[in-house]
Formats: sequence, C-alpha cells, structure tokens
Amino acid sequence: MADYLSQETTTLDGDGDSEPMFTSPSMASVYIEPDVPNPFLIDDDEDDSEEEAGGVTPTRTESVAPPTDEVPLAPTSPNLLGSPLQSPINRNKDVPPPPQSDSDEEDAPELYLPGLCIPTMFLPIPNTDPLTTLLNKYIHPIDKRPVRDLNGEWQRTDFHTLVMTNSWRALARMARDRIVTSDPEDLTLILGLWYLRLSSLARLRLFNQTTAECTNLFSLLNAIEPASTRQWLFDRVLPFELEVMQARLKYWTGDHMAYLDALYALLHKCRVRSRRAKGEAAAVAMWKERGARVCLIIASQLMEMKDFAAAARLLEPLCEQEGVQSPALRSGIARIYLQSGNLGMAAHHFTIVSADADTPAAVRDMNTALMAAAEGDWVQASEVLQAGVLAEDPENYVAVNNLCVALLSQGKLKEGIAVMEKALKASPERVVAEPFLFNLSTLYELRSATAIENKRNLLIEVAKWSGGTFLVVQLDLSDASTA
Repeated sequence: MADYLSQETTTLDGDGDSEPMFTSPSMASVYIEPDVPNPFLIDDDEDDSEEEAGGVTPTRTESVAPPTDEVPLAPTSPNLLGSPLQSPINRNKDVPPPPQSDSDEEDAPELYLPGLCIPTMFLPIPNTDPLTTLLNKYIHPIDKRPVRDLNGEWQRTDFHTLVMTNSWRALARMARDRIVTSDPEDLTLILGLWYLRLSSLARLRLFNQTTAECTNLFSLLNAIEPASTRQWLFDRVLPFELEVMQARLKYWTGDHMAYLDALYALLHKCRVRSRRAKGEAAAVAMWKERGARVCLIIASQLMEMKDFAAAARLLEPLCEQEGVQSPALRSGIARIYLQSGNLGMAAHHFTIVSADADTPAAVRDMNTALMAAAEGDWVQASEVLQAGVLAEDPENYVAVNNLCVALLSQGKLKEGIAVMEKALKASPERVVAEPFLFNLSTLYELRSATAIENKRNLLIEVAKWSGGTFLVVQLDLSDASTA
C-alpha cells in the first residue's frame, strides 16, 4: 500500500485531470535503450517522400525494456506529469483552429455512409458496475445507498451538466441515440459523436466494448472506395482524436510495443502533414499542436514502461525549440529524472525553471517540495506546500495530495487524513479519483480502529459523485476488516 503512495497520480485518457505526486527515487533497469525519434517541434529538411504510401507509415521496431510495475506519467487529466500528457505550452491555451480552405467544398467527393448510423454498430452498455456491487454488498439498509443513474438517461439534462457530473454512461447513450438519427451525409457531426461515444465508454472502463465499436467504425471507413475518396475522408473529415483512440486499442490489449508503433506512425503523419502545409499558418500550427501532444503521449508510455532515459531524451529537445518556453514542460522533465533517481539532472532542470522570470510561484514551490521529498526532507516539503502552494491556492488538490504523502512520511496520520477529508468535503467532484481514494483508504487502514466505518462513509460519498466507474479495490471493506 505504501508503494502506491510514492507513485504519481494518474487518470484515464483520455480525459479527467490528474496530477503528479511524490515519487521514490529508484533506478529502473533498462536493458536495451531504444532510439528516440526527434521531437516533432524540431523541424528538419526531410524530403516529402516520407509521406505515407497507401496509408502505411514507418513503425518503430527497436526494443525497449519490458514493462514492470506501472508508473504512469499523468496529465487532464492534465498538468504536465500528472495521465495523458498535455501540451508543452499552457493547458488552458487555445488550440489552433482547423484550417479553412475555399476549395474544400469544391474538391469534396460525394460520400453517403449510412452504415455509420445503423444501430448494429453499437453494443448495449451494462447497467451495473463494480461500485454498485460494493454498495449492495456493504451498505445497509438500502435507503443509505445513494441513488445512481445506471440507465444513462440524458434527455432531461444538458450536455454541460452531463460532463461536469461525470455522467459518462448518459453521454455514451446520448451519442449513440443522436448518431442513429443523424443524416448520413453529415459526416462531421457523426464522426464527432462517434468520438464522444468511444471516449465515454473508455471513461467507464468498458475497454472491450470500446475496442469492438472502434473496430466496427474503422472497418467501415477503411472499406470506402475508391482509395482517393477514403484518403480525402481521413485527411479532411476524420477527427484526429479518433485516430489516437484507434492507437489506444493496442494499449488496452496489453501490447505496449504495438501501441508505441502506432503512436510513432501518428507522429510521422503529423510531421509530414505539417511540411506539406507550408505557407498555411493555421494548418502548420494545427499539425504541430497535434504532433506535440502525440510526442507527450509517447513519453507517458515510455515512463510507464520504466524507460525513463528514453522519455527524457524525447522531451528535452523541445525545451530548446524557438518560441517554446514552458516551465511546465521543463518541470515535467525534471520529475522524470526524479522518478529515475537522477537527482542531479532533476536539480539542473529545476534551477533553470526557478531562474525563469515567467515561472509562476506555485510551480517554483511545487518543484522545491518535490526536490525536498526526493532528498528525504519531508518536513521541508510539507512546509513549502502549506506556506507556499496551498496558502496561495487552497483548491490546488495536487498539492493537497502531495501534502498528505509528506505528512504520512512523518508519521502524522491524523493530520494527513484531516487534509484529505477537507479536500473531499470542499470539492468532491474534483478529487474523486483512484489515486486520491487509494491514499485516503490507506490512511484509514493504518488507523485500523476506525477503518471500516470510515471506508464505508467514503464509499457512500464516492457513489454520490462518481458518474462512471474505476478500479474500486481500494474501497472494498473486506480489506479494512483484515487490516
């Protein structure tokens, strides 16, 4: 249990926020270091002959260290090292709009794909989840169980409310219902709804169903003839996020090397398309943005595979790119070095961040706390978090989580529990996430006299705010009863 507390907070992909926690400096064994591709933002003079022939792009075949214990590099989900990684600039910045071309409508082929809208493309969503199972098992009488919507009713609620309340089941059902009633000629709307459907299923951790429906979608799209029409659809209409989702399928099947290959293929596509768009500023900016995000996802996967050296080599050149000065990116690289146990390189990058006048005070304080924690100075770490980060922003729940770890490392269980319970009470919809719950549950178990009752109350509170599902083993009261 204590090992998890030393890892980083992670979330799903695609897509709630997650933040870094303290990490234990430990060196991972890397048997074969793979060649790392040049980061996307470093332009080169490669010939455009690298463009995909028939939609096939080069893949990465070098070997990396085999996966060991999961150490996710988190974002959203995203301050930099907190599940998928974020852009190296500012997570709140405007994403470049898709380029507009006056000739798009003139060049557009006639496409009518009713197969995208047929109900048999979709599978029924299960009307139960592990959280409901725990409620039925441990919460009695029945009236104490929070009312949870497992049917996915969405007609009485607006889209914004569904997103803010984590109602992924309702969003998935809404997307399906709108797809089957849409005009097959409105491909932009339909494919956008498909992405909403698949990402919502992934949020529900229904990975097998997500894989099946995504496979149905791309099987239909890849069957479009002639090839020129299919290529036009993939280049002009298909959301890039759907291509990333398709690559993610390999991760869910446990084939991490194939996942890296698919990501490298997407990175190659971004670079080629950016070069082809020379002279079109909006198009170049869009493809550079996409390429940078893919680059960060690759670094996240390398971190999970314990290949810290490759992740750092991939990201470090981005810091030297003209016009890309990101304290968040460089801080993230420093935290990779902390994770690998290379305190010297971590301190080097933290020093550069501190010397940057544009670095926010909260980032400086967080870096100071992380470095102190890596050196074993938990007292300084907790003092910096309390007097610095949390004094300026009491709702910085990354700092709250890190402060809990620092207090636990000093043996201050009662104080750590109080800090986390206060955060849960103040903003339950934001802090209900697997790492937070695992840490709080662990603290309850360490104070075993009240563990069962406290975890029962935590289970009820989580059920009020969790519209989806997640790994709920940390809320299983059978663990507390044997602690």
